Order: sequence, then structure tokens, then C-alpha cells
Amino acid sequence: MAKTAIIVPCRLESTRFPRKLLHKIKGRELVLWVAARIRGEVPELAVDFAVDDPLLEAPLRAAGHETLRTSPSHQSGTDRIAEANRLVKADHVINVQADEPMVSAAQIRSLAALIAGEVAMATLATRFRTAADFCNPNQVKVVVRNDGRALTFSRSPVPYSRDMGGRVDDAWVEANPCYRHLGLYAYKADLLERFATLPAGRYERIEKLEQLRVLENGYDIAVGFTDDPTIGVDTPEDAEKFEAVLG
Repeated sequence: MAKTAIIVPCRLESTRFPRKLLHKIKGRELVLWVAARIRGEVPELAVDFAVDDPLLEAPLRAAGHETLRTSPSHQSGTDRIAEANRLVKADHVINVQADEPMVSAAQIRSLAALIAGEVAMATLATRFRTAADFCNPNQVKVVVRNDGRALTFSRSPVPYSRDMGGRVDDAWVEANPCYRHLGLYAYKADLLERFATLPAGRYERIEKLEQLRVLENGYDIAVGFTDDPTIGVDTPEDAEKFEAVLG
């Protein structure tokens, strides 16, 4: 039976939100909110945190979580996970981002089911509900083929409404295939190793989206859909939204 494990890539520095994983929300670091959430949602799966700095390692270990030290020079979370999995040795790896404190059991199990199929990589998406979110470059869009595979990912609002000159409203977003990509992935181990040997792709470098490297090299990415509420913490404002959810 294939071994499935969760590996959470943790990088200390962040361009848009410096040291966001150590940002405290109600007295607890963001990364610890994520760690506790994963443990509570899918206790049956092994979880390792692939960290690049002792400042991240310390609070995780103090709270009883497993950590693996990885190189600080990795250009993407997938590269970091590839290094970590050489120790974990999982056949299927689920990547939960360290800034997704509302990840659900259903989302993780959906990824596990997708990666158990034919594809080498899988991810999740959810519907956009507002034009403001759809046009926000911090919220990544995914366009999905009829067979459930990703066609492309972009920070731009795609699909682009030519008839409306790109000036879309909430009703248009609700009526059309406008999907937000969630920072959750699953990989087969051999793709992880292959990914680590590939140079950064042209579109990956432009958009700063590592999953484009996979598409640029001819691999399919299966896309599952979820309606579970989620908040990816990319900015201080996102941290405030999560704190508001906590009450």
C-alpha cells in the first residue's frame, strides 16, 4: 500500500508579509495555528514541517510537532518538499501550505484520493464570489480543462471578459468559470524528484507560481473542487480576517 504523508514547507522570510509564519494571532504563531489544525483534522496522517531556519523550528518542536531542516536556498516550496521527502520516503506527498490555517479534512482527503489515481500532481480550487477577489493579484486563478486538469494558472483575472473590457462585476464572476487556486497540492514521489532537477520555467519566473513549472514540462495537474471556507494568509489584512473568524 502506498505511503501517504503531509509535508508542510516553511520559509522564514516572506516578501509581502515579513516573517508571517511567526506572526502571532491571539498569542500563537500562525504556523502553530496551521499545525494544530492539521493534527486535529487528519490525525491518521503523518505530518512533517520542512523548515529553513531554527526560528521556525523552535516553536514547532516546543509544541510537539515533527520538523526537518532543509536548505534556505530553495526557490519554491515544492523544491523544499522534494528535499524533505528523501528522508520521509512517502510514495504520495500532500503539501499543505504553512499559511493555510483553515485547511479541512475533506480538502486533504480529496487530494489523497486524486493523487492515488493516474496523475502525478493534484491541487484544489474554489469558486470566486466577488469581482474584487477575482481581480486581486494575490489570489491566484486556475483555468480548468473539461477533463478536470489544469489548463493554466495566473495572477491575472482569467478568463478575461473581452465583451466587458475586463470590467467585471460580482454577477459575472458568479455566472462564469472563475476559480481561485488554493495553495494545497499532492504529488507522487517521482514527480517531486523530477521537479527538483528542472530549471524554473519561463512563466513560473514571470508569475512567481511554481506549479507552472509542472505544466511547462508537460505534466498534468488534476484539480479538485471545494466549498470549504478558507483563508490563505498572504498579507497582514488576511491575518486580521483569520483572527476575526476565531472570534
